[in-house]
Amino acid sequence: MKPVHIIGVPLDLGAGRRGVDMGPSAFRIAGLSTQVTDLGCIVTDQGDVPAPIPEMRHKTDEHKKYIHEIARVCQTLYTSVTESLDAGALPVVLGGDHSLAAGSVAASADWLRRISSYPMGLIWVDAHGDMNTPETTTSGNVHGMPLAALLGQEPTELASIGSSPSVLPEHTVLVGIRNLDEREKDRIRASGVHVFTMKDIDRHGIAVIAERAIALASKSTGGIHVSFDMDACDPSVAPGVGTPVRGGLDYREAHMVMEIVADSQAMIALDLVEVNPTLDLRNATAEFGVELALSALGKRIL
Repeated sequence: MKPVHIIGVPLDLGAGRRGVDMGPSAFRIAGLSTQVTDLGCIVTDQGDVPAPIPEMRHKTDEHKKYIHEIARVCQTLYTSVTESLDAGALPVVLGGDHSLAAGSVAASADWLRRISSYPMGLIWVDAHGDMNTPETTTSGNVHGMPLAALLGQEPTELASIGSSPSVLPEHTVLVGIRNLDEREKDRIRASGVHVFTMKDIDRHGIAVIAERAIALASKSTGGIHVSFDMDACDPSVAPGVGTPVRGGLDYREAHMVMEIVADSQAMIALDLVEVNPTLDLRNATAEFGVELALSALGKRIL
């Protein structure tokens, strides 16, 4: 098994609700490092990427709040993830809000192109599309924009991290979507990305959808980055998230996604984001996230 590098990103600038900066600590308190070690992996905790808090900064643009600070954090994360991949490790990036993926996914994609010349597949597990831009957003919160940036669109401050675009639409798969802004729906339809909504999961079953997602993200690529927003899960099993939406993945469905990811042996990096301990119940969401990480890294029932 590959060694695992844990990288915390206490980034709280991209969200509209405070608290996700404590997410990396919540995962650590839930025993992520020890439990991954028990799987037989060599684990190194790389500590946290420095991130300012909103009280120390001013919003310079209401359409992309704190964008320059977020871009600096993502650039630092890009370097950290690249160094871990160069060391032969599998980075597990703990958030923090989902805008951090502009750094982590870009790093994985550039690294894979450099060592193999292949593009990278991306599986984005989320209640939301995260494909707004400063022109379409209704909130100005940047955690709703990272996937647009990774596809080479706006905001340019994030799109310019690494090579642009980081991923291509045909290699990008959204899973668990159930809450989209009206203008964002049009952008997603026009983008060419693959989308599996909760309706698709209800109709076909999670195993079928997860296998399709991996097949699409793996086609003509050299590996997959999995970016998992804990709000993809239903609040009944993951109450402590930045933007909860009813009707998400249940406990076994979320595990099935990660178990099928592990079976594919294609994952090169993992993000687990948007845990908000201030809204949680006895750290249940971070503990669930640790379980999902273990499934993605190969823990089996039998």
